[in-house]
Amino acid sequence: MSNFHEIRFPTALSRGASGGPERRTQIVTLGSGHEERNARWADSRRTYNAGYGVRTVDDLHEIIAFFEERRGSLHGFRWRDHADWRSQAPGRSISPLDQTIGVGDGVRTEFQLVKQYGRDFAPHVREITKPIDGSVRIALDGIETTEPDAFSVDAGTGVVTLSVAPAPDVIVTAGFDFDVPVRFASDRLELTLECVTHGAIPSIPVVEIRV
Repeated sequence: MSNFHEIRFPTALSRGASGGPERRTQIVTLGSGHEERNARWADSRRTYNAGYGVRTVDDLHEIIAFFEERRGSLHGFRWRDHADWRSQAPGRSISPLDQTIGVGDGVRTEFQLVKQYGRDFAPHVREITKPIDGSVRIALDGIETTEPDAFSVDAGTGVVTLSVAPAPDVIVTAGFDFDVPVRFASDRLELTLECVTHGAIPSIPVVEIRV
């Protein structure tokens, strides 16, 4: 059995979740008062708490079933980060020009989907490994590729394969929707049944994983 299940956590229940990216920085304060700072992680790691979206007994049942099928923290799954799930800002439509994913050399046909954060000082490039199937749009030097079978996308890795290698110096860009690969951060769910119709799970910690 695969350790990652290509299924998304119930979107309606993740909508009220809290969380976001976390980084790990080592900070040493010198005798002079100056600081030396070192990034211990090359990439951020996202954590979430899905408990805020659970309000009814039916919600409880849905979460229990999802948790049990994943065997707790054993199997990863997809997560919709409602603040960051597009190559554009969440409220904008995607465009095939949103993100640069590579430059042609006349030989290379595979390109990893990425999303860039920031532009002016030290942009961070994040690999996107769980695109939404059917959402990816590709352009070569600003012209969208719409021909049938011009490219394919592995929705499990985020790798785009072009049928013909782009010529040297051709800019390959992409637009897409995506999920975050995560797992439950605990092997325990603590339920609260407030009445016949209402319930709660105070904490459902979820953590991003590398796949």
